Amino acid sequence: MRKALRKRENIMTRTIKALLLTTSVLGMTGIAQAADVTLTIESWRNDDLSIWQEKLIPAFEAKNPGIKVVFSPTAPTEYNAALNAKLDAGSAGDLISCRPFDASLELYSKKHLADLTGLAGMENFSDVAKAAWTTDDGKASFCVPMASVIHGFIYNKDAFDKLGIAVPKTNDEFFAALDKIKADGTYVPMAMGTKDLWEAATMGYQNIGPTYWKGEEGRLALIKGEQKLTDADWVEPYRVLAKWKPYLGDGFEAQTYPDSQNMFTLGRAAIYPAGSWEISQFNSQADFKMGAFPPPVQKDGDTCYISDHNDIGMGLNAKSGHQEEAKKFLSWVASPEFAEIYANALPGFFSLNSTAVKMSDPLAQEFVSWREKCKPTIRSTYQILSRGTPNLENETWVESANVINGTDTPEQAGEKLQKGLDSWYKPAK
Repeated sequence: MRKALRKRENIMTRTIKALLLTTSVLGMTGIAQAADVTLTIESWRNDDLSIWQEKLIPAFEAKNPGIKVVFSPTAPTEYNAALNAKLDAGSAGDLISCRPFDASLELYSKKHLADLTGLAGMENFSDVAKAAWTTDDGKASFCVPMASVIHGFIYNKDAFDKLGIAVPKTNDEFFAALDKIKADGTYVPMAMGTKDLWEAATMGYQNIGPTYWKGEEGRLALIKGEQKLTDADWVEPYRVLAKWKPYLGDGFEAQTYPDSQNMFTLGRAAIYPAGSWEISQFNSQADFKMGAFPPPVQKDGDTCYISDHNDIGMGLNAKSGHQEEAKKFLSWVASPEFAEIYANALPGFFSLNSTAVKMSDPLAQEFVSWREKCKPTIRSTYQILSRGTPNLENETWVESANVINGTDTPEQAGEKLQKGLDSWYKPAK
């Protein structure tokens, strides 16, 4: 009898232990599940939501179990204001998509962005690649560089072939092509409007301008106060822009940026002053062959210059509650794996990673090939010169549109811009 009782007690003891062990394991599983971290990305790029959801985030999550990522974009025109409000309120996401230069530098200065100088993966970028997200003294970097965009012209190959037009290399050839397109009458020579202002500056002045102010040489001289916006090298591109007016089609003054995109992709215009960011959308909408050419030089043998502009990076919200997980994600953004997925999923956004990325899109390959023969620079207004009021970037939008519309002369535009800059900017001696 005692043996039977003892046997029953042993069975009960083992059962209780098993139950306790099961409860403990289940409890630990619950803790593990509760420990899954969700990182939120703030961005103005609402047009690439599907690429993040379908390609980029799954690639990261597959190698980093326990970390979930949500891409949460805001409309581009609302992003800066919305992000600043969230950061001030402490409700911003863990990861912040960074605009280049002054806008992000201001966020870092306000201690909204963390210092990423020592982040694993930052060694994959050159000083030039990091320049858009580095302090003026070069001591701290606060965003991982993701991509640059290149300016130039996209053209309708079918239209060029039909009219027997060769790709223009010089200004004379460029305007001869525009004249031939206009005389034929089948196509609007060039798709660009002035209603949205920035289009005239970004696809116009900043596109062709580096050819005249000699890229970095002129840009840095302007920052140092050694050149002025009234100098010939800065006024001449406005003189060229003024000559675009007869080729932009009827009603270009009321034409918005989306109108210009539609005009080109519907096959109604032969040339589109462009940024490489258009490639993905144009590929999906245009049913004709496309090509691209860099800004024409003034005469044969001149040095070619392109705006190869650092466009987007990613930083860490200094108040994120998930610092280590966010840094793990940023180190992945700094990796060759991310660079290859991103550059091919978004043709026209060119990797800033030192590791070469092979791209499959022919139009993207054409744009990036210009790096081999042209001197690169960034947009002249983005670093230092738009920190005050009036903001030189925004004023350049206005004057570029005014010159093309014919309401200001190129000389008046230069005078207005320099006067505004002089009112607050004093070059460091």
